Amino acid sequence: MTNPHDVLAAAQRLRAAQQPFALITVLRVAPPASARPGDKAVATAEGIVHGWIGGGCAQPAVTKTVRAALADGRARMIRIAPAAEGSVRELDEVLEFGMACHSGGTLELFVDPVLPQARLVVIGDTPLAAALAGLAPRVGLPVSVVAHGGDAARFEDAAQVLLDDGDLASVPAGAFVVVATQGRRDLQGLRAALSLDARRVFFVASARKAQVLKASLVESGADAAAVAAIVAPAGQPIGAQTPEEIALSVLAAVVAARRAGDAAVAATDVDAGAASVAGAVGEAATDVRRARADAPPVAAEAASSCCGGKSAAMAAAPEPAAVAPRSSCCGG
Repeated sequence: MTNPHDVLAAAQRLRAAQQPFALITVLRVAPPASARPGDKAVATAEGIVHGWIGGGCAQPAVTKTVRAALADGRARMIRIAPAAEGSVRELDEVLEFGMACHSGGTLELFVDPVLPQARLVVIGDTPLAAALAGLAPRVGLPVSVVAHGGDAARFEDAAQVLLDDGDLASVPAGAFVVVATQGRRDLQGLRAALSLDARRVFFVASARKAQVLKASLVESGADAAAVAAIVAPAGQPIGAQTPEEIALSVLAAVVAARRAGDAAVAATDVDAGAASVAGAVGEAATDVRRARADAPPVAAEAASSCCGGKSAAMAAAPEPAAVAPRSSCCGG
């Protein structure tokens, strides 16, 4: 029987390295078989790293199941039994793989995927950035903050604070990124976000402002598809006004993407702003002039929220143009 302490130690090393893996446990055995109930192994998408759950005949089915589990994050119970090689059938909640080995034994295994912890990268040195850094860890998202020239003391809840864009190489890959610059180095913040190997990029801005900046990014050579994928407006339409409320709105969208993948983002209309921009950014330089020429007065923009919708108060009582720039949650 495998030593469970050694298996768990191997799992801990993979987890510390932020590498996805699956913990496999033998549930039942019908002899003849070399594994016993309780035997464990750790496997990556490439195969078993440590432990023992049976001979070589079981390996192809196990590796195939581990890859599927790592792809969707769902645990699986499988049975490997004598049958035609390559046959697969579903029996209730168990997936049965055929095995044509001479031993003739049967294994039932539980495959439990362990994925790297989701992380949030917040770009900006603003009250909204500070609010996001304070709230995100409370929903299980460790935070890295990129606050160029900022004060690290403002982000005491963040796991990592970078005060220079040149330090981006230390930011973990596969994170969700929120650009919360709010008018302070917006283009630089967006470029920093695009340079990261991000799972999804959100930009806190109105749809009109995002359109202009996205077109500028494409004109300067950024990948048009990556730019079009930036979600802006960034959050759920809850009529948010304060930095804390906007942070809640944005985090709701991040959690939706985290739990259900990109389909959840589309289903909740978080990506409505980005979708309207996708065609425009493909035309590169001419879009910058078109977007700026078509931009409405600032007073009209005050009626829309940079978080993804109109609040009842904003729709019912629009502010005069002179006040609108100061009241925008987007910073301009």
